[in-house]
Amino acid sequence: MKVLLTGANGMLGQDLSPILEDVGAFVIETSEESMDITDSALVSGVLKQVHPDLVIHCAAYTNVDKAEEEPDKAELVNVTGTENVAKICAELDIPIVYISTDYVFDGTKSTPYTPEDTPNPQNVYGRTKLGGEEMVKKYCKKYYIVRTSWLYGHYGKNFVETMLNLASSGSEIKVVDDQTGCPTWTVELANGILKLLSKPYGIYHICGSGQTSWYGFAKEIFKSMNMDVNLKPCTTEEFPRPAKRPKYSVMDNQKLCRTWEAALQDYIALRNFETTEAGV
Repeated sequence: MKVLLTGANGMLGQDLSPILEDVGAFVIETSEESMDITDSALVSGVLKQVHPDLVIHCAAYTNVDKAEEEPDKAELVNVTGTENVAKICAELDIPIVYISTDYVFDGTKSTPYTPEDTPNPQNVYGRTKLGGEEMVKKYCKKYYIVRTSWLYGHYGKNFVETMLNLASSGSEIKVVDDQTGCPTWTVELANGILKLLSKPYGIYHICGSGQTSWYGFAKEIFKSMNMDVNLKPCTTEEFPRPAKRPKYSVMDNQKLCRTWEAALQDYIALRNFETTEAGV
């Protein structure tokens, strides 16, 4: 199977590409430099030349807080860019996997969100990712919309590494304890995407099983690293951010991923192994 992967140099793309290759896929990696998704002519030219069997669309504007300052840029990448990819996929009858987010929900539920729940995003990032979903549904008959959440991985800035960096300072760390969601390792998401390819087209939630707060997530990180840290819970109001976050964005993943704790243990083990190998 020939797979074209947009955003291949991103945090998810860098884990997804080798996992696809491990199952025998021939992966064509694209980036902003090789296929700027906001350039419709370029997208059309590349896809028509390569004509893959599947497109996995990871490229996105992902800076949640910055999107509040740059709504037009977020819209250009997440909505218009996705429209450009979806149109050509539809024209060439190529199935598409579109990566979306838990931030399409408003966080007012108290039970896990299902793919059937009505989105109601509360920030620019969530609105533009939902706009991308709508473009995929508008143009494509063969699609998987994949909503994920609280993503972390070895190849990008993420919550786990931020916590470990803060801990090295030795000072008190305050972490929000009134936002609840599902931490997701990029490797788990990548493996979940592979499982989808044998399922009917539609919308799916691929995230770590179970739920926790950001404070609970941080606590588990330090526990896994055997670190004694001065960690304190705080409220969202004590730690204001430009973009409003949903208080509850837990999603029902239909058992497509392991528990978030088990995945974190593997992430930490691999991280420690690579650190040891590098002699750090």
